[in-house]
Amino acid sequence: MSKKRRTLKRSAIPRSLSVSLAGIRAGSALAVDSAVQKVMGRGGDSDDSEFARREARRFVHELGKLKGTYIKIGQMLALFGEQFLPPVLVEALRDLTDATEPLHWDALESFVRDSLGERFDELEIDPEAVAAASLAQVHLAKVRATGEWICIKAQYPGLAEVIDADFDAVVRMLLLARWIKAGREMDDWLESMRVHLHHEIDYWREAALTQQMAELVRGVEVAGVGYRVPEVHPHFCTGTVLAMEFVEGYSVTEPDVAALSQERRNALGRAMLELFFYEVYDWGLMQTDPNFGNYLLCLDDRRKKTAHDELVLLDFGSVLECSGDFLFHLRHTIDAGQQQDVPRLVDGLVGLGCLQENASAQARELFTDFCLNLLEPLRSPEQLPAQYLNERGEYCWAKSRLM
Repeated sequence: MSKKRRTLKRSAIPRSLSVSLAGIRAGSALAVDSAVQKVMGRGGDSDDSEFARREARRFVHELGKLKGTYIKIGQMLALFGEQFLPPVLVEALRDLTDATEPLHWDALESFVRDSLGERFDELEIDPEAVAAASLAQVHLAKVRATGEWICIKAQYPGLAEVIDADFDAVVRMLLLARWIKAGREMDDWLESMRVHLHHEIDYWREAALTQQMAELVRGVEVAGVGYRVPEVHPHFCTGTVLAMEFVEGYSVTEPDVAALSQERRNALGRAMLELFFYEVYDWGLMQTDPNFGNYLLCLDDRRKKTAHDELVLLDFGSVLECSGDFLFHLRHTIDAGQQQDVPRLVDGLVGLGCLQENASAQARELFTDFCLNLLEPLRSPEQLPAQYLNERGEYCWAKSRLM
């Protein structure tokens, strides 16, 4: 990465002001658009007009320029906000990218040194970041005593001081823009988002969950594919620095992975899917941000002592520790969807909070149809249309309505 930021903007005041102004502008513009739609006698929801789409894209552009926590907040809203936010806004928020210029090591070094204390001198840290995101960046480091290379995930300075102010600024924007309405259900959802955001910067929690997941996946194998979690190095961990084993592997989207045989790719896909069911039915932990960047593939290479393909799991800041009540309703929903039992499916969705008990018949039908389609690959082959199956009776994703 050639371009680097020399400093990190810490003040929440000008940043929140920019977001508030964007919200006021969007709210005023959308109000005018709504009035125009009514005067012209056009039906439909003004929240779904081309004007609303343009304002949503404009706001997301402003959010993207502010970087840092605003990017992460926007991504969380896109991931979890479908039930609460207008579709045009969710669609625009999905365009936010976590890719960012790394902070120059000169601006980060003193923060990492203060966090590690005397342990800092036990490491030889490469000043060139190997990865950077909205809340942290990753550096390779050599342990001087052993020569071992490890990964250091260093949180950006000052996040804990501005994270709540930044979140409040985005909520104000959503209210000013009339994209959300105040209410108890909305308040509960926003508070859950705030807690989730704090989890993202709690590296003690992430280190503990990483170690817990490493124990859970040890020895587990699906279709010849094993699971692996990088080892945590507790000696070099703090509340803002996370130290882990350095694992070399392929990203899911690399050409080397696409060049694998169909059989091996099928096995890797099955391992990814089965991982979800282990989380829900056995472990009670769920990765709520399963994007491809949170996985690596170690491919069978006996020269490197990898005797089978491995799915490497990374980044546990977004892992949800599921309550028994949540797991009960989620399992109930999955089972009902597999059996195509619509009344039970509705009960499960209401229990999860995805549907209100007084939801209209149309809302129930639309959402249950969506869930039935989503769970279609889990149904028995004899319950599926023949055109969705190959000659071996296996489900073909590319031939289904899901793709």
